[in-house]
Formats: sequence, structure tokens, C-alpha cells
Amino acid sequence: IRNQTSISDFLLLGFSEHPAQQHLLFGLFLAMYLVTILGNLLIVLAIRCDQHLHTPMYFFLANLSFIDTCFTCTIVPKVLVNIQTQHHTISYTGCLMQMYFFMTLALMDDFLLAVMAYDRYVAICLPLHYTMVMRPQYCLTLVLASWLCSHILAFSLTFLMAQFSFCASHSIPHFFCDLLPLLKLACSDTHIFQVTMLTEAALSGVIPLTCVLVSYVHIMHTILRIPSAGGKHKVFSTCGSHLSVVILFYGTIFLVYLQPSSSFSADTGMVASVVYTMVTPMLNPFIYSLRNRDIKRALWRLIGFRKCFTQ
Repeated sequence: IRNQTSISDFLLLGFSEHPAQQHLLFGLFLAMYLVTILGNLLIVLAIRCDQHLHTPMYFFLANLSFIDTCFTCTIVPKVLVNIQTQHHTISYTGCLMQMYFFMTLALMDDFLLAVMAYDRYVAICLPLHYTMVMRPQYCLTLVLASWLCSHILAFSLTFLMAQFSFCASHSIPHFFCDLLPLLKLACSDTHIFQVTMLTEAALSGVIPLTCVLVSYVHIMHTILRIPSAGGKHKVFSTCGSHLSVVILFYGTIFLVYLQPSSSFSADTGMVASVVYTMVTPMLNPFIYSLRNRDIKRALWRLIGFRKCFTQ
């Protein structure tokens, strides 16, 4: 029988088991963090300042960039402080808050990727109805509904986690307060939590992913009917960028969360977590935007301090 204790803080062991690589990891994560913040904020500002980009596709892209910025800020600053100071503690309340915001923003990313796939489906498969279907009010409703669902799902799991009693060991073999590492420290019965978590994974993961796949089946069918090779390449290039991010995001999420907690591997979890908390948000501006001529043009205008500050 393991002793139970009232824990006031946790230890985020994270990368502390690799002391020789601390400086390398700090430099790498700091560079990724700065690139992520700069890239995503530039995208948001470019879309905000260019009237030609005030369309549903770029509205969703601006929201995705904003979410990725917040998502990174939830995790990476604490990781950098821990590596630099070698002080790995985080308060019990701070841990639950980090877990809550992490889940909220991850779920928002999840829902928004599905919304963006639906937007591309309407634009490519139903072009004559696009302006009627993707009205500004409808786009705003989709984003607000995604925010609401994300907060509700994240709050339910955080509330259940807050009811647990934790064992004497308060060392988390991870670099942030994630669900499964915390779950392994709980001495309480976690059956209800695991059922709730798997149910939410189906609602927030499988259903949006199904929407993405169905949308792309219709998109591919439409692309194959385009007579010109140039038209096919243009449409496929745009959709391919989104699809690559979808695969990267959902692949790492499913690798970590769609498995029993008893078979959870700390090393696998950390590697996958680095991908979807640091790598994916950093790559999104490049994948979505730098291959887009409209975004490139807007970025050059923004960097040249024109138009945005004259309106």
C-alpha cells in the first residue's frame, strides 16, 4: 500500500536525466520558441492589416496562429526556466492550471483543423455556394463553438483530476503537467477518469478527424475532375499543406493519448509531446503561409510598415 500525501507541488523531471545536454536543449527550445512566436504573430498581423486577406480561410488561419502562440506560451517558458535554473518544482495549482490551458488550446487546435478542412471542402467542391455558406457570422460561430467545447472538455478532466489523492512520489517524468504522467501518480480510483478521457478523445479527436477525412475524400474526387494539370497542382498544394499538419498533429496526439495509462512510456510521451507542443506550432506558419503568395505579399507590406499603420 502506497502512502498518500497532500501534495503542494510537483517536480517536473523532464530533461533533467540528460545533464550534459542541458545547454543544447535550452538553446534549441529557445530558438524554436522565438521562431514560433515571431512567425505566428507576423501571420496574425499580416492578415489583420491586409484587407485582401479578410476571407474565411485567412480568418481561420489567423485564429490558428493565435492559438499556436498561446499554446507554446503555456508550455515552453516553464521548460526554459527549469532548464536554466535547474529548479524543477511547480505548484499543485500551477500544475492543474497548466494542464487545463494545455488541454483547452490543444482541443481548440483540433477543432480548428477540422473547421479549416470544411472550409476548403466548401471552397473547392461547392465554389458557387462558398460566399453564402461561409458567411462571416457563421465563421465566427464556428470559432466560438470550438472555444466553448474546448473549455468544457478541458474543465471536466481538470475537475476530475483535482479530486484525486496523490502518492508520496510527486516526481513527474515529463517537462510539463500532462494527463497521463499525472494519472500514474494518483492513488485514487482512476477508472471514471480514464473512461471520461477516452470518451472525450472520441468526441474531440475521432469525430473531427473523420470530418477532415470525409472532406478530403470529396476534395480529392473534385481535384481528379479538374482538366488542367496546373489547376490540380495548385489545389493539391494548398490542401497538401493542411493535410500534412493534420497528420503530424493527430499522429502524435493519438500516439500519446489513445493508449492505456499502464502502457504509457515516458520517453515516447516526451518525444511526441515535443513534436506537438514545439515543432508543429513552429512549422505551421511556414507550411500554411510562406508558400502562399497572398501571405508573402502581406508580410512584405507589414515588414515595410506600410498600409497597416496608415489605415
